Amino acid sequence: MAETLISPGVLARENDMSQLTTGPIQAGACIIGPTVKGPAEVPKMVTSYSDYLAQFGGAFTSGSDEFSYFTSISAFNYFQNGGSTLIVSRAVPTAMSAATSSFISNSRAAGAASQNVFTLETLGEGDYNNSANGLYTPFGQAMGLANTGSNNTLLSGSADNLRWEITSPDTASGVFSLVIRRGDDTLKSKRVLETFANLSLDPKASNYIAKVIGDQKQVKRGSGTDLYLQTTGSFPNASKYVRVSAVNLKTPDYLDNAGNAKTKYTASIPVAMSGAFGGASGSMVKTNTMNQYYQTIDNTDTQGLDGHDYTDPINILANRDDFRYNLISTPGLIYENATHATPLNTLISNTEGRGDNIIVMDLVNYNSTVTQIGQQAASLDTSYAAAYWPWLQITDPDTRQLCWVPASTMIPGVYAYNDKAGEPWFAPAGINRGGLGTVRQAERKLTQTNRDTLYTQKVNPIATFPGTGVVVFGQKTLQTKASALDRVNVRRLLITLKNYISQIADTLVFEQNTAATRNNFLTQVNPYLESVQQRQGLYAFKVVMDDSNNTPDVIDRNQLIGAVYLQPTKTAEFIYLDFNILPTGATFPA
Repeated sequence: MAETLISPGVLARENDMSQLTTGPIQAGACIIGPTVKGPAEVPKMVTSYSDYLAQFGGAFTSGSDEFSYFTSISAFNYFQNGGSTLIVSRAVPTAMSAATSSFISNSRAAGAASQNVFTLETLGEGDYNNSANGLYTPFGQAMGLANTGSNNTLLSGSADNLRWEITSPDTASGVFSLVIRRGDDTLKSKRVLETFANLSLDPKASNYIAKVIGDQKQVKRGSGTDLYLQTTGSFPNASKYVRVSAVNLKTPDYLDNAGNAKTKYTASIPVAMSGAFGGASGSMVKTNTMNQYYQTIDNTDTQGLDGHDYTDPINILANRDDFRYNLISTPGLIYENATHATPLNTLISNTEGRGDNIIVMDLVNYNSTVTQIGQQAASLDTSYAAAYWPWLQITDPDTRQLCWVPASTMIPGVYAYNDKAGEPWFAPAGINRGGLGTVRQAERKLTQTNRDTLYTQKVNPIATFPGTGVVVFGQKTLQTKASALDRVNVRRLLITLKNYISQIADTLVFEQNTAATRNNFLTQVNPYLESVQQRQGLYAFKVVMDDSNNTPDVIDRNQLIGAVYLQPTKTAEFIYLDFNILPTGATFPA
């Protein structure tokens, strides 16, 4: 309710119009792929699997069977293994729009023509998670069309649908409450997702509906590699499910100086009612054909998408200023498939340009050979990507069915556990940190000869050991040249150090190029590198930022130069044990 003066005096009011731009979304990992619902191609951060399900959905029905996307399985495994933050970017096969619903003014109760007070829009896009239409149901009044069944159930309702309810409208004070409910609930057993109490239509009030719920939306702009997201609206979204897309009947200064409601505004307050959302467009499921899921994905159909559907999400995530992550995967894209290789090459190029994350890639389809994967690995040369093989059989966490998934679906969980149990510069491999406990079996049990061949071809084998189970048994990047950066732990060490030290350097831009500024840098960087050394990340290091590399001519060019010398810790991958048999009475060597 807006503040007013009733007796003489001075009222100082604040209107916050600064709208500071938020910082980049920062998460441990990023997954690109199809999801049941959610904003199309707009990266969002989730902090748990339940949060993922709320925003992106889980299992879905296609034809007469139930499936889950690799994206969902990967997110579940990532959080189960200790991951804390995850960016999800929903890839879609076609343009999608959100569902909307309008709210009717109180004038309907007086028998006058009803008016649209405001409009809500779902944050999720596509027709799967929206009911057939957006009709409202005023309490005690008949529906215009029958989209509800007995006990006020939505005929098209499911756990992924949304419905809404207006409660406690108060024309005396000009407020009302909004409840967001799950689409599969009933009038007698409501499944409330969110409640927003004492909302106002007064744009000057702190409880103005757009301020409380939020009205922002990110819209894709540009094309090709010059893609970006533009934010529309004024207020950040507080709701996880809906936003206010329009307020048509505003009530500025709802109360007069005597504290009474102004007659011209009382009819604007919405009546008590409930309803659903409708009008969305765009489907994840192809018409007149079955999509290809799990081990049946191919060059033309990977979970209802093709390779080109990943290109825009990949290019949007190239913006390092907006999105920060240290690992990215695209489960469902297979490098040997012609339409998949192009977006994956784009991802490699973008990642090398960013320099702050590593890609987990799949190179071959299900039922491939060691020779085939070796051929694909030979065509790649980058230290910013790593490949794992073979495919894995798991129990789908949502459908509870056994299914085959490419290795990149499960590897982010291995990295998450490695970072939780150790450090990013430890090898995410071996019995201690590379176990895949939820995997039922690998596509094939690799022999020692198979593993030797794969490792020389830059492919990380996933081995099966009696009594131990399925284990990641390699940590090579796809770099061809033999150097420290042909190992995942060293690449991730460099990523970690570059991220931290670069953030320190950001604070020095436009500072005076003096000894004081250089010493400020050194006093922050040296202790951090010492801590990394103590945590087994480095054998030794040295940081130079002084007159030796910041000569007068460098300073005159407005440059500040620092040199960081590192000796990364190596992992013990090849262990030789010599068993020496000595005759009786022989003396043991000292």
